[in-house]
Amino acid sequence: MNWIIELLVSAGVILLLAYILPQVKIKSFWTALWVAILVAILNFLIGWLLRGVLNLVTFFLLTSIVRIIVAAVVIKLADKLVRNFEIKGFWPALVIAIALAAVSYFLDSSDEGRAEISTVRQPVLQELTV
Repeated sequence: MNWIIELLVSAGVILLLAYILPQVKIKSFWTALWVAILVAILNFLIGWLLRGVLNLVTFFLLTSIVRIIVAAVVIKLADKLVRNFEIKGFWPALVIAIALAAVSYFLDSSDEGRAEISTVRQPVLQELTV
């Protein structure tokens, strides 16, 4: 369920940045959703290989920067694969990658907060039932 929410939010971020950045053109929300799904799949299939090679080159010192650069490369690859999605240049892809990383971070941190709340409530409920 969290994966679906993250995909929908990522599609919204891509669509919002397409309206803000003049170098990014996208046809509709459905195209943005398709791009978000494709970026997730490409990150899973190709991204780990690129991150591994680049992290070896940087001796694992710049892991977060490498992750964002690889995400930008994957977004440019999605640009080539999706017909109604166009990015002119690498910098807008980098901006989208940074925005997607920030949104993903905030979504993950909100999930951790919910997990902490649920673990706090369980012992209290157990004490009340005993």
